[in-house]
Parts: sequence; structure tokens; C-alpha cells
Amino acid sequence: MPDAFLSYVRLVDRLNRRIGRIVMYGIFVMMAILLWSSLSKTFFLPSLWTLEMAQFAMVSYYILGGPYSIQLGTNVRMDLLYGNWSPTRKAWFDAFTVCFLIFYLGVLLYGGLSSTSYSLQYGERSATAWRPYMWPIKVIMCVGITLMLLQAIAELIRDIARIRGIKIDSLAEGRS
Repeated sequence: MPDAFLSYVRLVDRLNRRIGRIVMYGIFVMMAILLWSSLSKTFFLPSLWTLEMAQFAMVSYYILGGPYSIQLGTNVRMDLLYGNWSPTRKAWFDAFTVCFLIFYLGVLLYGGLSSTSYSLQYGERSATAWRPYMWPIKVIMCVGITLMLLQAIAELIRDIARIRGIKIDSLAEGRS
């Protein structure tokens, strides 16, 4: 396995680990927003921004944390047959299926970049009473999709190495 591939996997793993560990605390941001929403509805005038801001925080949390989840192997997997397979067979299957993920993420990124460009060009706003600009969340989505794409490619490289009997250090416990 060329050193460039190994360096790529380590770099992407390090980047997504750092981002994932930071984004992990986004749950507290969502909780604070929703707590303020409850308090303002009970004791003050209801805030117009809380529901949509909580949705934006949730999107950021999931889309930026997704690559870290893939890296750790904590993503949901149908384990009916997969759990009983040998590590090599799992690597073959993962290498095959990750190609579909890479294609899907490429199409999603293409659409996301187009939508973000439109949003920036025309100053697109949400159709709610708060009317926030849409480009910030679309930029976050494009960054998250890019990070997921980079991680999917790193997983493909890792699977190919596993098929060839080469061990690549992983941040996930229990992975080879």
C-alpha cells in the first residue's frame, strides 16, 4: 500500500476525529436553544427563532458528526449475515458497498454546491416568520458532505488494505 494512501487515511481520520469531538458538544447547544424556547413560551413572549435554530443546530450536529461516526464504526449496520463473516469477507463487502456511498455523496455534494451557490447569489431566506439566510446552513451541509466523502474514501482504502492483509492503524477500538 503506497505511503500516500496511508498518509491520506491518517490525515482524514485525524481531521474528522477533531471535528467530531468538537461537534459532539453541539447537543448542549440544542438543549440550550430548546430550553430557552420552553422558558420564553412559558414566561415571556415566544421567540420566533428557536425552532428553526434548533433544526439548524441538529443538522450541523448530525452532518458534521457523521464522518466521525463512520470512522468509529458506530453507524447502523444490518448484522443478520455480516456479523458471522470473516474479516476479509467483511472487507470485500464493505469495499463494494462504500462505492455506492461515494457515488451518492458525490451527487449530494454536486447538488449541495449548486444550491449553496444559488442561495449566496440570490440571498435566499427561509419562508418562516424569522426569515434567516439559508446560505450558512447550506455551507455547513456542503462541508459535512465533503468530510463524509473524504472519510468514505479513507474507509475504501482501509478495506482494500484489509483485503490485502495490511493493517492500517485506526482510531476506532477493536478495528484493524
